[in-house]
Amino acid sequence: MKVELTTKIFSDKRFYKRLLTLMLPIMLQSLMLAAVAAGDAVMLGRVDQNSMSAVSLATQIQFIQNMILAAVTGGISILGAQYWGKQDLKTINDLFCMGLKLAGIASLLFFVACIFLPKYLMMIFTNEPELIRIGIDYLRIAGWSYLLTGISQCYLTVMKISGHASRGAIISSGAVILNIVLNAIFIFGFFCVPAMGAKGAAIATLIARVIELVWAVVSSLQKGFLRPQLSGFFHKNKNLMIQFGKCALPLLGGGLFWGVGFTAYTAIIGHMGADAAAANSVSAVVRDLMCCVCNGLASAGGILVGYELGAGKLQLGKVYGIRLAKISFICGIGSTIIVLALTPFVTRFMILTDEARSLLTGMMVIMAFYMIGRCVNTIIINGVFAAGGDTLFDVYSLAVTMWGIAIPLALAGAFLWNWPVLLVFACTCIDEVGKIPWVLYHFRKYRWVKDLTVVEE
Repeated sequence: MKVELTTKIFSDKRFYKRLLTLMLPIMLQSLMLAAVAAGDAVMLGRVDQNSMSAVSLATQIQFIQNMILAAVTGGISILGAQYWGKQDLKTINDLFCMGLKLAGIASLLFFVACIFLPKYLMMIFTNEPELIRIGIDYLRIAGWSYLLTGISQCYLTVMKISGHASRGAIISSGAVILNIVLNAIFIFGFFCVPAMGAKGAAIATLIARVIELVWAVVSSLQKGFLRPQLSGFFHKNKNLMIQFGKCALPLLGGGLFWGVGFTAYTAIIGHMGADAAAANSVSAVVRDLMCCVCNGLASAGGILVGYELGAGKLQLGKVYGIRLAKISFICGIGSTIIVLALTPFVTRFMILTDEARSLLTGMMVIMAFYMIGRCVNTIIINGVFAAGGDTLFDVYSLAVTMWGIAIPLALAGAFLWNWPVLLVFACTCIDEVGKIPWVLYHFRKYRWVKDLTVVEE
């Protein structure tokens, strides 16, 4: 049946019901994950500024790990959604097992780096001796949790594409709530537990990750849930490996470009002084919390588009993609308004020096307008483009806007031209806003309207 395109984006009740059913648990999952960083920042910020800054810098290591894991789980999500549209459970199991092997290897590498090389990792982000010392203590404990993260994320991704997004959200949310509660206990020293500051935050993270993994594995054993079959670890599906590579490798390239780029932003600001590092740490937490909505929309919308494309309903998938592009602008403008409204409350709540508080106010205002680009690009690139396997665009757009413009400007401004902190921070935000026209131009080529499913030979 031919579906006509319509400019009335809110007219299809079935679409929005499906979108909200998927989006709300995914958004909650993203929100709860961001809440861990927020909890660390708020609680450690009530202890002292250095602890908050050091942990924020140390967690950049996990941020890079998450970019690699996102490529693995993104490949599972993109192809899995289309194969779920065809109800090809055998291929989904092959994807699941492939993802577990790749995620396990990545997690092991980051574990080794954090346990044996924490000093050198911290020196990438700051030259402040006290921040390095606190970060080393944090990484040597939290590094053990990095062994588990990749495995649990694969389980949660498969739940998301197979109709159990709500269970995945419950598991993530439960682990996050536990993490926050344990943060309070170990950081401040409640219930006869000695106050441990940054070390306490690391212990809380480790315990929460163990619970999350056990809960995910046990849930997968229930009726109606997908779990990895042993045969999938030894079965080689060449066509699927090729398709997975075509989806995941550009995601990996884009993720590393973006992740290392964001880490570079943090390192640049971190070398501009303790006050700049502290203000940037708080603004990053607010940014991550605000991005939960667009992350949820991108993931849920991408799954919906993928379902239709994999089922051969290309025209309907195209209609859904166009609607999501329009929604992305509404999401961006709404996020800008909220960040501006939150600015006075955030700056008053945190215990900061006067200089750090002044910098934070300026960063929040700059970030408010950055949110428009972030929402539009996240929903269209990570949602719509990815649903049809059009993942390479993200790589070369980041190469030009982030690595060709934003990072060189920020580096030169900070270390050659001695620009003010806020001007350097603004440089780190121009890539997302400047990329919007290019993203929309590429969107209208409709190269993402593709059925990626293949028949195994």
